[in-house]
Amino acid sequence: MARYQNGSVRIEQRKNGPTWVYRFQTTRADGKRVEHTMPFGLVSQIGEKEKEAWDEVDRQHLRETVNQFELPFHGKPRTYGQLCQHYMVNELMDDQSEATIEKAFATIETYKRHLVQRIIPRWGRIAPLAIESLEVEKWFRELKKGDPKRNVLPLADPTIDKIRRVMHLVYLHGQRCNFLSRQQEGNPMNWVRQRTTSDYQALIMTPQQAFEILLNTPEPRRTLVLCDAATALRVSEILGLMWMDLNFDELVMQVRRAYVWGRFKEPKSKASKAPVPMHPLLAGFLLAWREKTTYSAEGDFVFPSTRLKGAKPLSASILVQKYLRPAAVKAGVLREGQKVRFGFHNFRHSLASALVKMKVDPKTVQEFLRQAHVTTTLQLYTQSDMESRRDAQGRYLEQLLGDRVHLLTERIQ
Repeated sequence: MARYQNGSVRIEQRKNGPTWVYRFQTTRADGKRVEHTMPFGLVSQIGEKEKEAWDEVDRQHLRETVNQFELPFHGKPRTYGQLCQHYMVNELMDDQSEATIEKAFATIETYKRHLVQRIIPRWGRIAPLAIESLEVEKWFRELKKGDPKRNVLPLADPTIDKIRRVMHLVYLHGQRCNFLSRQQEGNPMNWVRQRTTSDYQALIMTPQQAFEILLNTPEPRRTLVLCDAATALRVSEILGLMWMDLNFDELVMQVRRAYVWGRFKEPKSKASKAPVPMHPLLAGFLLAWREKTTYSAEGDFVFPSTRLKGAKPLSASILVQKYLRPAAVKAGVLREGQKVRFGFHNFRHSLASALVKMKVDPKTVQEFLRQAHVTTTLQLYTQSDMESRRDAQGRYLEQLLGDRVHLLTERIQ
């Protein structure tokens, strides 16, 4: 007999700030009940009251969607929703210790959000092989447009491509479990096309602009921002730093953990675990902060939360909202109320661009950023400014025209 559940809601600290999370249970293939969590909106957008959260749960039809997981089925999944259920409980469990290929916590949360909020409501009641690739592409075009009447924001191409990838992985799971044919026809997503590139262009700061932001940021956040600006570490990696990770004799930082959405995780990749240089100037600022902080033992966090009595690091989202963006406004980098993506990652972009402008060789830039491939480094993090492009244009015009400008001028006249 199918069991119906309402689930529960609670507020959790996530990357973008305090977030309402929907909690529900599913039954794994071995019969064990396991809990899943699903973020469904920021507290700042939904409200702080539990009733407001439940209203949003019902607006997104989350209870209805989640209870599709409890529909009993035996043997092969009959619907795409049941196939998604099987994929979630066997591949997206919170405990990845027994997984063949472990997935990062952020990846699991992202996949579950796309499945529960978008994929299952649209395709859950259809037989897996009855889903047409052209219909999926049509749906993607609708997602890109959004729906203002229903307060549904348009999605960017990279986000839609992630949805395509999740649907593809669900089909691959079905093929691996022998629910579907392992031939091409067993996965309709093989023929679904979707643009993957983004129109997003990171805001690049000059060293002077970054310095102005530092001046407008109070301690200890100032030292944290300086650490980010000078090392190109991801903010999750900086927040995960303990004093034992800083070798002041050899002037090296070791990246051993990342603090993501309130949890400690492994660094992003093997390349992310590479040691990071610590110049004596930066080391001096960090040592000065160590003398001031109450939490200076080897096992303490470099940037702890005093509210939590040092048990956990500071919150990245609060740092951005309360300190980094206001400092950027005071520094003239942002306008008050300007709707543009801005955070710690902009320092990573800015450092890379500055290194390239200083003629640092690409291999050094790649190793500094701890990227696995130099092509990724050049594609993602080298963005020239208008001044550099104008200068390059001028040098070429000098070669093209030289002292012969008057010849063209005479012809124009």
